[in-house]
Amino acid sequence: METDKIARLQKYIDECNKIVFFGGAGVSTESGIPDFRSVDGLYHQKWAYPPETILSSTFFYNNTAEFYRFYREKLIIKGVKPNIAHIKLAELEQAGKLSAVVTQNIDGLHQLAGSKKVYELHGSTLRNYCTKCHEFYDIDFIAESKDLPLCSKCNGLVKPDVVLYEESLDQNCIEGSINAISNADMLIIGGTSLTVYPAAGLINYFKGKYLVLINRDPTHTDSKADLVIHDKIGEVFSQIVIK
Repeated sequence: METDKIARLQKYIDECNKIVFFGGAGVSTESGIPDFRSVDGLYHQKWAYPPETILSSTFFYNNTAEFYRFYREKLIIKGVKPNIAHIKLAELEQAGKLSAVVTQNIDGLHQLAGSKKVYELHGSTLRNYCTKCHEFYDIDFIAESKDLPLCSKCNGLVKPDVVLYEESLDQNCIEGSINAISNADMLIIGGTSLTVYPAAGLINYFKGKYLVLINRDPTHTDSKADLVIHDKIGEVFSQIVIK
């Protein structure tokens, strides 16, 4: 890792007090959660249907049992803990340096690490609701249910609060994310290939001082960034000192 780039990142962080972090699957891979699009990610594994098809609203309602077979095996991962990237971001918020985390992840690890202002663009596996009466259920209810998870109150189908393909993002979450990014003096993009829209388009609202991109592989936004670091985000953040 280039020490001069870490020094520049440290300088930028020291200067700024309205930092927003925009993150993707690469933030959680160091906690043992597989990503989707890398060579060994979910989208390269073989199932009866492509994961993009399984994780769609149409498939959920038409092939619900198969959806939950995939969902329980691949998206419910127990015993995972926040890694150094999650922890450092929470510490930045506590220090008054970071104003929000905007995440494409659905694992709740930012909150578990202590972050308070988190916009979950694609929802969370930790929240599940009955499609009829809207009763809330936790992740264990889905994990431990046999076949279809049905509401104990009305027998309705319980659905994860996760944004599936063909579904719209939550408007309040979008507005909060846009407000945070547009008012940021520094935007750190980390652990994302920036290929999933409309989420990736939110970074275009940034008009601040420093745009930093930390990702293992190159992205189409590299040329627009003030600083690009091609490395694991946990290893990068482990070298940052919060003052």
